[in-house]
Formats: sequence, C-alpha cells, structure tokens
Amino acid sequence: LIKSWNCLVLQFGSHSKKRPDNLVLGRTYDHHVYDLVEVGVENFRSMDSYSYDKKIAPKVGTKPFFAFIGEGFESVEELKHLKEVLLDSFRGEVIENLNLAGVDRVFVCTAVSSKKVFLTHCALRLKRSGTVVPRMELVEVGPSMDLVMRRHRLPNDGLRKEAMKTSFEKPKKKVKNVSSDIIQGKVGKIYIPDQQVGSMELSYNAKGLKRERREAKMNKETTSNEPKKQKVDQE
Repeated sequence: LIKSWNCLVLQFGSHSKKRPDNLVLGRTYDHHVYDLVEVGVENFRSMDSYSYDKKIAPKVGTKPFFAFIGEGFESVEELKHLKEVLLDSFRGEVIENLNLAGVDRVFVCTAVSSKKVFLTHCALRLKRSGTVVPRMELVEVGPSMDLVMRRHRLPNDGLRKEAMKTSFEKPKKKVKNVSSDIIQGKVGKIYIPDQQVGSMELSYNAKGLKRERREAKMNKETTSNEPKKQKVDQE
C-alpha cells in the first residue's frame, strides 16, 4: 500500500475476479504520478518454501544486484519500462564505493516472452578462485514469481521533460597554468622564451640618441653665434 503521497516509488497489490493477484508499480514526481506498470503475479513461491544454509541468507539493508536476461529488455517497450521501474524501486541510497563483502544477493529477471518475466531472488556465495576476486555462486533463496505484463502508462511529454531537466550550469573548463589564491585572487603563469639580451645589437637610431644630438647641435649653434654679435656691437 501507499504509505505517503510524497514517496518517489509506490507499490499497490490488489486481487479481483477480473485481475487476480494484481501488482501495480509506479513512480511519482513533484506530487504527481509519473508512470505506472501493472503486472499479474503467477507461480509465486515464498522464502519459507526454499531450503538452504541460513548462513548465506541476505542481510537486511544490503544493496542487491540486478541481472536482466533476454533481448526483450532492450527491444520491447513494456519490458524496458518494467526494467526502469524495478531498478528505481530497489535503488535506495546512492553510494560511490562498494564493499564486496556487503554484496550478498541478486535479483535475476529473465524475459521468457514479450509479456512474461521470471523474477527470482538469489543469495551470493563467495568461494575461493585462486585470485584476488572470489568466485561467486547463486543460491536461490526466494521469493520467486512470474510477472505477466498487463498494462503500463508512460509519462506525458511535459512531465517527462520537467523531470529530466538538468542544471544549465555547465562544468567550467579547466584552464592551464591558472590558479586561484585567497589573497591574490586569480593567478596565471605565462611562458616567455629566452630573449637573449646579451647578444642583441643596440641601434643608434633610438629616440633618446636623436634628442641628445639635437640638443648638442643647438648648443653648438648658440655658442658659435655669440662672438659674432659682440663683434658687431664693437663696430
């Protein structure tokens, strides 16, 4: 039953003459029903009907593996939809690192036909393999059932577009030789090749040299004009 309308995943079981052993799986987004998948449960076997070593029984709270067998999960629209809903139903908390010792179960989904999927729950038994990675064996622990596709409802285009919306902020492209400092702010490094100043020839056409020559010429003319003026005054 649905415990809260704010939940992201919902499961609803019902039984009627028209649809016996009915199971509805769905997802919600922003307080709206996102999509729904309706299946019929057949050939159900509970966990108590299996006999196995209880030491390998899956622990509560561990994350399961999922194995999807059959081309139908890639080509049939109904099975592709069922695959997405099943994965979201058991997704749980998103983790980055996985401890191999904590992986103890797997759900095996086999597409028998385009309308039927055999779902079984298996425990993982780790055995020696002579390498670092142990050899894994599957032990069926239940429950198991056949899921018969009945109806499914895909999300409308508007709601799908809203749910798939991502951030417009694109990751910044890393710039080479640029770093940030708390005090100096943005700091960059540039490469300047060797200028070889010692081997460069100095030109005599520099502006500074022209100015010195012009001043020297003016002083020379002034000095040469002064005696002539005195001579004229004497006469």
